[in-house]
Amino acid sequence: MSESYEEKAARLDAADELAKYREKFALDAGTVYLDGNSLGALPAHVPARMADVITREWGELRIRSWDESGWWTAPERIGDRIAPIVGAAPGQIVVGDSTSVNVFKAVVAAARINGDDRDEILVDATTFPTDGYIAQSAARMTGHEIVACDPADMADAVSDRTALALVNHVDYRTGRLQDLPGLTAALHAAGALAVWDLCHSAGALPVGLDAHGVDLAVGCTYKYLNGGPGSPAYLYVAERHQAAFDSPLPGWNSHTDPFAMTPGYEAAAGAVRGRVGTPDILSMLALEAALDVWDGVAIEDIRAKSLALTDFFLECVRAYVPAGRVVSVTPDAHGERGSQAALSCENAPAVMAELIKRGVVGDLRRPDVLRFGFTPLYVGFADAEKAARVLAEVLADLPA
Repeated sequence: MSESYEEKAARLDAADELAKYREKFALDAGTVYLDGNSLGALPAHVPARMADVITREWGELRIRSWDESGWWTAPERIGDRIAPIVGAAPGQIVVGDSTSVNVFKAVVAAARINGDDRDEILVDATTFPTDGYIAQSAARMTGHEIVACDPADMADAVSDRTALALVNHVDYRTGRLQDLPGLTAALHAAGALAVWDLCHSAGALPVGLDAHGVDLAVGCTYKYLNGGPGSPAYLYVAERHQAAFDSPLPGWNSHTDPFAMTPGYEAAAGAVRGRVGTPDILSMLALEAALDVWDGVAIEDIRAKSLALTDFFLECVRAYVPAGRVVSVTPDAHGERGSQAALSCENAPAVMAELIKRGVVGDLRRPDVLRFGFTPLYVGFADAEKAARVLAEVLADLPA
């Protein structure tokens, strides 16, 4: 008798070296949570840490905590916690502000680094909308022209006019993984800089910022890094560019002597140049605590499980769902896939709403994409099998 998909899931879960990390998260047994690519689950120890931050560090120590509790150095300290997850050496990542603000800093700074003889900024035409909005504003500010193109065509589109390219590492709709090493090399060969948005890749797969010579990068922390809703983003500035990094937002926190309160601005050395104003300490320290779940975890193991999970989910979908009801828009090739499975489906809003009612939480990208994110630290193979099975049941109950 052949093995059922439920039996296969149980066997795969039993052999999973990362399965033990699930207990580190606050998850209810009745829900399959496949929306960690929008908001990661809560690490179970974070509430106790935040209670201490609020009652002792803020409530008792008050302003003394800027020094005694290490609040002032949190942006760089937490940046160094994120660094190994994205393949960066210490001293190149600063945490703070939103992804949008950091995109603005990175694009303007890259344009300034590359001088006045290049008048073009390439932008990923499939990018998350806010990246495009910010890039357009940055281009107006710096006198550049925006050229939007598909990442697959960007290596051919780059020219001696190109100052930089802003690209999403993983497409937020389809889960397509772009060729960061190859595209970065192509940009450099033409004298352009590479600015990468890592929101949908950091914590889900190896990035290799230093190894592949990325110039600047940004990313959020509330998806696969589980930092919490609205947790601060981060900015990576390769060490070789830090001396030339000219932030368009030179706040007092990035001054070489912030408490001198001098009227003239002099930028601090290193990644500190990426700071702007007073850090959001509560969110910052929740993120720092959340990153504890990464202790002892190799990003290569995360990637291996991610691919196995998405493979198994798509296999179950093909087995359970009648042909033609859904179409995968996520690439089959492992080298082209992030950590999500996106399915095109008629009546997708109603389908996702019903899935959520039945305990399978994914999300929707209008008009017709069902999006399922697989976070290997807490999603298992039984979750993948159940999600596919419930999807088939929902489609059977809804008209084609």
